[in-house]
Amino acid sequence: MARCLAILVVVVGSACVRNVRPDNPDKPPAVEFEPMVITGDLELDKLNDEELFAAGTSFYAAEDYAQAARYFSRLADFFPKSQHRRNALYNAGLALEKVKMWEEAYQRFSELSDPKKGTGDALDAAFRVAETLYHLERFDDAVGVLDQIASRSDLRIDKVLEARTQQGVCELESGKSDLAEATLRRVLSMYQDAPDKDVIDDYFPAQAQFFLGEIFRLHYESITLDANKTSDELSRDLEYKAELLLSSQGHYLRAIRIGNGYWATAAGAQIGGLYENLYDHMVNAEAPRELNADEAEVYKQELRKKIRVLLTKAITVYERTLEAAERIGAQSPFVEKTRESLKRMKDLLLADAKAEEEEKVAPPPPPPPAGKGKHKPRS
Repeated sequence: MARCLAILVVVVGSACVRNVRPDNPDKPPAVEFEPMVITGDLELDKLNDEELFAAGTSFYAAEDYAQAARYFSRLADFFPKSQHRRNALYNAGLALEKVKMWEEAYQRFSELSDPKKGTGDALDAAFRVAETLYHLERFDDAVGVLDQIASRSDLRIDKVLEARTQQGVCELESGKSDLAEATLRRVLSMYQDAPDKDVIDDYFPAQAQFFLGEIFRLHYESITLDANKTSDELSRDLEYKAELLLSSQGHYLRAIRIGNGYWATAAGAQIGGLYENLYDHMVNAEAPRELNADEAEVYKQELRKKIRVLLTKAITVYERTLEAAERIGAQSPFVEKTRESLKRMKDLLLADAKAEEEEKVAPPPPPPPAGKGKHKPRS
């Protein structure tokens, strides 16, 4: 751990002063200054820029990001003329991102960033500025930076696709789904029209398709099934909800076909999640209140058939997603999420089959007793 020393210093010209009336009127007035506390890092104070950069690089390689940020930041702050300063600023920002100190990372990247004309680390830093703004939930500011990058005519198409894709994600996060959809469709149009599409990194086109799926998934989730509505109204809502599910699924499938391992796995997990979500909606839905008891029972039986289809579809999608992930060696949070969801869906399907079997073998209820009173059965 760093050893820090607090040093009390008197600073001439400080604004924190007060006049003191002298005991001896023949002497000029004395001026007292409020103390200022300055904290120094004595452990790093003895290191030069070369040593700081080497240590920061070693800590970063060892994934000790807090220490890496400390050493790189020291170099950037105390050696303004060092040949390593620009790299130290950038690396400090990366290390601070790793420990989720987004505001501090933003400050480091901002000093390097030039979204309008920058190249090399100035351009990379502009992308990192947008990333930190995203995590700070300053989505409109992030969109502004990304639009400046994407509007340049001197950049390769893969950089433009990256900027526009991230712009669409930020627009969606800020609640502007229509604008986000237009931006993401623009990305895919540029990708399809590119003459050298085969040499373009497929990560961002796949991400654009995935987030188009997310837009329709959010629309899908906004449709609720209200038992206070009539059967016809509920049927229309369910049909519309299913249409939105298919639209979302279509974009996820196109993301899978692009072939990027990360987004293919993520998209497969989301497709299974759509069917799982619809299952939850339907299994918890009340029968329309306009139905009598017998009609409500028939309604639930028909609903149960549809629910089983949804469970089966979810299981199939989850299994295929895991097979694809294992085949390409994909590692992401979506893989573990998919594995857990698959087990849950299989357990639900088994429970449903068991419940149905128990209903089949259960004895029929006894007939009601004969009525009493003057109306007696004839012998």
